[in-house]
Amino acid sequence: MALTLYNTLKRAKQIFVPIDPKNVRMYVCGPTVYDYAHIGNARPVVVFDVLFRLLRHEYGADCVKYVRNITDVDDKIIAAAGDSGDDIGDITTRFAKIFQDDMAALGALPPDLEPRATDHIPEMIALMEKLVAGGHAYAAEGHVLFAVASMDDYGQLSRHSRDELIAGARVEIAPYKKDAADFVLWKPSTDDQPGWDSPWGRGRPGWHLECSAMSEKHLGPHFDIHGGGLDLIFPHHENEIAQSVCSHDDHQFVNYWVHNGYLTVDGDKMSKSLGNFFTVRDLLKKAEGKGEAIRLALLTTHYRKPLDWTEAKMRDAVKTLNRCYLVLERFQSEPLMEGIDPPEKFIAALEDDLNTPLAISVMRSMTDNFNGISSSREKSKLKSELLACGKILGILNKDPEEWKEGRRREMTSWMEPSITVDEFSEVLKLIEQRNKARAEKNFAESDRIRDELAEQGIVLEDRPDGTTDWRRE
Repeated sequence: MALTLYNTLKRAKQIFVPIDPKNVRMYVCGPTVYDYAHIGNARPVVVFDVLFRLLRHEYGADCVKYVRNITDVDDKIIAAAGDSGDDIGDITTRFAKIFQDDMAALGALPPDLEPRATDHIPEMIALMEKLVAGGHAYAAEGHVLFAVASMDDYGQLSRHSRDELIAGARVEIAPYKKDAADFVLWKPSTDDQPGWDSPWGRGRPGWHLECSAMSEKHLGPHFDIHGGGLDLIFPHHENEIAQSVCSHDDHQFVNYWVHNGYLTVDGDKMSKSLGNFFTVRDLLKKAEGKGEAIRLALLTTHYRKPLDWTEAKMRDAVKTLNRCYLVLERFQSEPLMEGIDPPEKFIAALEDDLNTPLAISVMRSMTDNFNGISSSREKSKLKSELLACGKILGILNKDPEEWKEGRRREMTSWMEPSITVDEFSEVLKLIEQRNKARAEKNFAESDRIRDELAEQGIVLEDRPDGTTDWRRE
């Protein structure tokens, strides 16, 4: 099966055909570094990390280039510096490092390049000069603005009406604009604001301009995939298209626009005022460092759908990881097989527009009835396939003993409520015994174990091929 991706520009799933299979290129909008990343910020990082891993699996690690920028000049950063009294450079350096550390704790690979906006001012100025020379931008009162009317198909990505385009583009009433929909490429800076010399005076770039300049510098004017959250479609990505296309005589910019859905918390929009705002660092502390569980919880919902963050999601993710690590622990002495890829069903799930929930269910089914495997070869094969799946999803990176010890030490809120470590281990042991009894058609013993667990308040979730889950009532 070929890789398909939902292309926001076309509003359809399309087979992914790279411009050059030996140089597959992806750009994803990164953080504006002035505060801690929240769990909503982490979702695109994890989603596009899985896509990055899948592309490397399919085309080869040396044939994929992933760029994710860092925005280190922005009005929010200036405001944060004003509120705290800290130097802007200190703020951006500190929070860029925190972001990188937090994403690494979630198992995200570093991108191949992580360019910073302030290192690309000459490229931004050159891009603006092209736009002005081509009649697509103009200078006014120290600003440089993109002339929306100069692009016939402006709005093709978001498909907004003109009123919506104006509402999204206008932050304040600006008499120097020729059209209300025109957006800022460059703005003047006061003496106490960061700024750079330009043909239009001392100033700083607009956010949209930064990504156009950085993506072109490191991936070229035409590349394969541009990713980010759904909230970036307009105005950010729409304006990137306008800048990049018009600065290259209507040359194609990006072939596939890929966007992840929004994140809510227990059904509500995440908000500090509602008390449901979680930074990644908060969750890592609460989960006692179990970044893999946070990562897996983010992948249990298809990337294009809204994700509702709940503690139940975390508990389910931990249970899934427990199952996988239990298999790896039992088969720890078995050698890994060379050249083993994930099962075809697993890869097919991911190739179908990155269907991570289905891929995870394939992994869960692989762990069912592992006690029934007797041959060393089959044990090695299952172990190797499970780790191959984990490599693409970015999980199962720990030694099984390390995970087991962590579970023993941490057995609290992310696990089944009101259950100790020893009780948890005993439940798993009895479920394994019952699966074995069912496989041997010893239904009397199977029923006895089920009843014993029921007396403890443990409800089993059976399938024809064995018990796959349980919960405490």
